[in-house]
Amino acid sequence: MLFLYNIIVQIANFSLKIVAQFSPKIKLFIDGRKPVFEILKSKIKPTDKTIWFHAASLGEYEQGLPVIEKIKQKFPNHKIVITFFSPSGYEVRKNNTVADVTVYLPLDTKKNAQHFLKLVHPEMVFFIKYEYWPNYLNELRKLKTPTYLISGIFRENQMFFKWYGGFYRKALDTFTYFFVQNESSKKLLLQLSKTNVSVSGDTRFDRVVAILEKDNSLNFIEAFKNDTLTIVVGSSWPKDESLLVDYINQTTEKVKFIIAPHNIKAEQIQELKNSISKKTVLFSEKETNNLADFDVFIIDTIGILTKIYSYADIAYVGGGFGNPGVHNILEPATFGVPIVIGSNFSHFAEATALVNMEGCISIANKNELIDAFSNLITNDDIRNEKGHICSTFVQMNKGATAIIMNNISLT
Repeated sequence: MLFLYNIIVQIANFSLKIVAQFSPKIKLFIDGRKPVFEILKSKIKPTDKTIWFHAASLGEYEQGLPVIEKIKQKFPNHKIVITFFSPSGYEVRKNNTVADVTVYLPLDTKKNAQHFLKLVHPEMVFFIKYEYWPNYLNELRKLKTPTYLISGIFRENQMFFKWYGGFYRKALDTFTYFFVQNESSKKLLLQLSKTNVSVSGDTRFDRVVAILEKDNSLNFIEAFKNDTLTIVVGSSWPKDESLLVDYINQTTEKVKFIIAPHNIKAEQIQELKNSISKKTVLFSEKETNNLADFDVFIIDTIGILTKIYSYADIAYVGGGFGNPGVHNILEPATFGVPIVIGSNFSHFAEATALVNMEGCISIANKNELIDAFSNLITNDDIRNEKGHICSTFVQMNKGATAIIMNNISLT
């Protein structure tokens, strides 16, 4: 099976090079990997001590950041190497300040894995949440490099638990220890006789708790809000926006809206703005307008949504009407904000928990959206109670980073 897997990787590599001619994102995926080995040669000396973290994308990077920061403190003489698989992670965080080297992960071929590990020669490796690359893991096992999975999630439909997943199960032998998010993941690993596992929880909770200690003020958001009840829409997709625009255009409630779309392409932003009948301003137009005069503020930039959530009275988090599902609800939750989401959230433990606890409201259509917003806008007690449920949930689940740090060592 490993032989077949390697053939598939080579075919995928060839196919992606063709697709890259027509897709800017795939072009970044291909072109971004070309200089990786030269970058590693120039930034890592054979005598350097290194620790390697791998994140699939932006969400996994943010998830692993509390551990990365603690490792950097504990091992100040080691260089931190961070790799990303996807452009949506690398392009946003390639200039992060926590790593000494940040690059794309070369495709999972045996040759790439051997070359990468020879140049990086890590003394310890962390995979965040998922992505189990057989060739990299096989080479790490040969090198006997301590390798950890943090905030791991396992599900029955994964290849490890299928009759044909033997080579994937063998790759798991590499891991020194599995730190998983929940008991169901632990039970699945125990079925594979993996006893080197414990439930540490999700490091994302530590990440969002730390946000509260930062300066989250934004003068332009304060000027726009102008002491008016404000709904913040984060990471919205077109299916979310079609419902939201109808509501915005029709509501008579005294409320303002901040919309931070997932996709900030100029033509899509303009299309969204044109669909809204109320006074609407873009982030890129904020310097030439009196923001207090507007009802809707569209954020056509990235990197400030977390701070914007601190000004929300109600949050709507997008993605719940598509695949893979709803985006990160923990950022508004940590600020004690009640949350509304779409109906596709079952694969996200924190969303499922908060819906069950009634701090988060799931809606399936326009009428349910109207009811949810109306109840939250008009009833201060309901809004405050649901917000309190959200903030308490975050505080009760912090601590995963400490558990991980207390159980790792260089040997």
